[in-house]
Amino acid sequence: MSSDLNEPQKEQRIPWLWLGLGLVVTIAGCIALYIAVQSFLSRSTDEVAAPIQATVIVLTAPPSPTQFPTEIALPPTPIPTFTPIPTPDTAVAPEEITSGFYVVVANTDDLGVTVRGGPSTRNVALTVAAEGTYMLVLDGPQEGDGFSWWQVQLEDGVEGWVVSNYLIPSAAP
Repeated sequence: MSSDLNEPQKEQRIPWLWLGLGLVVTIAGCIALYIAVQSFLSRSTDEVAAPIQATVIVLTAPPSPTQFPTEIALPPTPIPTFTPIPTPDTAVAPEEITSGFYVVVANTDDLGVTVRGGPSTRNVALTVAAEGTYMLVLDGPQEGDGFSWWQVQLEDGVEGWVVSNYLIPSAAP
C-alpha cells in the first residue's frame, strides 16, 4: 500500500493530433456541402426543366393472312337410334330354364332348396327357399361341384345360386 502512495500519478494526455484531424475533416465536409447546395440553388430553370422529346408510335395492322380454299365439310355422322330390347313375355313359361324368366322350386319333398352365395356347395348358404317359391332367373347356367347352377332373385330381393335339379320353368307369378 505504501508503494501506491509514493508513485506519482500519471497524467491523462489529450490526443491533440486526433482532435486536430477530426476538426479538419469536419470543416472540409462543411465546405463541400456548402458548395454543393450553392451549385444546386444557382441552376437556371432552363436546365431544370429540359424540354421533353415526344416519341410518336405509329401502329400498323398485321399483314392479312393467306387465303386458303375452304374445305368441304363432310355431312355429320348420324346418331344411332336406341333400339329397345324387347321385354320377354313372362306370362308363358319357357320349355327350359332361361335367364329373364321365372322358375319355381319343385321336387324337394317339401324341404326347400338352399340358395347359396356362389355356384358351389362350398359357398355360404344365404337362405332356404320353400317348395313352390317363385324366383326370377338372372344368369346361368354355371357348372360347379357336378351340378348346374342358376343365379336367381327371390321375391324379397335376395340374390343367390340354386341347383337346377330343383327348379322348373314357370310363368310369372
